[in-house]
Amino acid sequence: VQLQASGGGLVQAGGSLRLSCAASGRTFSSYVMGWFRQAPGKEREFVAFITGRDGYRSYADSVKGRFTISRDNAKNTVWLQMNSLKPEDTAVYYCAAGVPGRANTAWRSYDYWGPGTLVTVSS
Repeated sequence: VQLQASGGGLVQAGGSLRLSCAASGRTFSSYVMGWFRQAPGKEREFVAFITGRDGYRSYADSVKGRFTISRDNAKNTVWLQMNSLKPEDTAVYYCAAGVPGRANTAWRSYDYWGPGTLVTVSS
C-alpha cells in the first residue's frame, strides 16, 4: 500500500483544515487507517483511526469533538477534518495503514506510512 497525504497548510487558531490521504492498492477497504502527528522535538502521537469495513472510529482525547476521520473505500481515500484548530495542533500529520486486529493507537502497530503534510496553526 502506498499512501500520499495532502491538505496541510497555515491556518489561524479557530480555523479548519481537511487533510486527505490517497491510497493505492485493491485491498484498501480491509485496512485500518490512522492519522498520527509529530511536533518538533516530540514523539509521534495518535490522532485518530477508522476501521475498514464497519467504520469504527477512535480519537485521541486532545482532538475529540474537533476532528473527524472518515473514509471512502470506493475512492481509496481517508480524510481528517480538523475544526477549531489550536496552536498546539501544529505538527506534521501522517496517514498510516494497518492490519485489522493489530493496528491500534500505537504508531508502531501500523505497517504502511505516507510522507507527512505540515499543519501550522498560528495564534
